[in-house]
Amino acid sequence: MNDRLLDFAIRYGFLILLVGLIVYFSLAAPGFFGPLSAAFVLQSVAITGILALGVTCTLVVGGFDLSIGAVATSALMLSAYSMVILEHPTLVAVFLCLGMGALVGFINGILIVKFRVPDLLATLGMMFLLIGLQRIPTQGNSIATGMTLADGSVAEGTFSAAFLWLGRHRFDVVIDRLLPMPVVIFVAIAVLIWLFLGFTRHGRLMYAIGSNERAAALVGTPVNRYKIAAYMISGVTASIGGILLAARLGRGDIASGNNLLLDSVAAALIGFAVLGAARPNAFGTAIGALFVGILLQGMTMMNAPYYTQDFVKGAVLVAALVFTFYLSSRRTGAGH
Repeated sequence: MNDRLLDFAIRYGFLILLVGLIVYFSLAAPGFFGPLSAAFVLQSVAITGILALGVTCTLVVGGFDLSIGAVATSALMLSAYSMVILEHPTLVAVFLCLGMGALVGFINGILIVKFRVPDLLATLGMMFLLIGLQRIPTQGNSIATGMTLADGSVAEGTFSAAFLWLGRHRFDVVIDRLLPMPVVIFVAIAVLIWLFLGFTRHGRLMYAIGSNERAAALVGTPVNRYKIAAYMISGVTASIGGILLAARLGRGDIASGNNLLLDSVAAALIGFAVLGAARPNAFGTAIGALFVGILLQGMTMMNAPYYTQDFVKGAVLVAALVFTFYLSSRRTGAGH
């Protein structure tokens, strides 16, 4: 009986906690359980979740990407620079950002697999490099139409309507025109990565690398290629998040991505606890992002001080991981 309760707690405990959180905020914060609040939650979840899905791919191969927040803000600044200062069309700006994300991921992968730099150090170094690099062209200023450039000229370019559509369009279906375009993109990416990791040979090989890299290499798996690919996926998804953030804001705000890294990492790690997976997975990451969004929205509507939010997120993350791995170890011990 105890084993059955333990299995139930491991598998469904986090989902029960999520439902309990929704019920609590619905009772404690008037208006929380409504379409407008749901739209805010989904909007905040989308960009964080897209970045978290990229982190998940690196976790699957036994790595970790700390540069995702910097890649996202670099994509935000690059898209703004491309359209406002260089006056490029939407497609050029988007492809520049995606190419930048892929290049950063490739460099991260090369540093890790060829130069044997530990993943945390390689991506941390890349994070600092990008934070500095994105500020150089505008001397640390945000980018907006009409700004004065270093040479004294005025930036006359604007964000095109097509670009802004990516971040601001809301569909007529589901909760009365309150389904934002970024949420649709997030769901599409989540489904693609879920199918790729769970139902393709490449995904299974990536999990094999994360479980035992040496054994995977001995059976002929091109470990280095898959690791580089994982970091490139992470870079591209982070750049997509940056594009959507720029399209939502309509300007290149240098400070707008400050919390992206922490929230995305929290979502990816909380995903370990969903359905007792105890490993990185796309479905768990999506639920983890939803959990973080609901938590922050509920605290905001209850007028909780902003400085308590990171503490609460950290406490929930630690509790979820301890819950998952401690109970899983107990189940394994009981099995023996």
